[in-house]
Amino acid sequence: MKRFVMTMLLAIPLAANGQSAPAPDPFKALAFLEQNWEANTQEYGGVKSTGTYTFRRELGGHILARRSTSDAGCKGPATFDCEHGDILYVYEEAPGQPLKAIYFDNEGHVIHYAVSTPTPTSVVFLSEPGPGPQFRLSYELKDSLLVGKFQSLMPGQKEWKSYLEWSGPKK
Repeated sequence: MKRFVMTMLLAIPLAANGQSAPAPDPFKALAFLEQNWEANTQEYGGVKSTGTYTFRRELGGHILARRSTSDAGCKGPATFDCEHGDILYVYEEAPGQPLKAIYFDNEGHVIHYAVSTPTPTSVVFLSEPGPGPQFRLSYELKDSLLVGKFQSLMPGQKEWKSYLEWSGPKK
């Protein structure tokens, strides 16, 4: 037992002052997102909308949450429902594990994502391939605009198709 305890104590990294080293920040690569943003969509199927969304840490900094709201700036056919709301939670299941995300919206959609950061100012949320479509949500900071895309890849297809694209400055 004594050997086990000593082995465990030696495995704990110590900072220069003899204290345990703080855990690395799992959301550091996503810090560029932590703002309030405007969203101006490109027109798709006769629909054009504006809105806002916010990325911020919640639950004591253990998750990064994106919450979106639709503004009164939605224009589309009478049959189109402009009221859209969604939440995206980015989380780490256990220390040192890759980030994951889960998406919910007011239409009942739920999407599980793996998270990657291909560059210091971009992030890609990629759903698992399955029997249905695969989804990709991406953000890239270009100058002072955050550009977003929501795309799908249908089974048997090789090219991603954009469903929605938007951009906007910090609010």
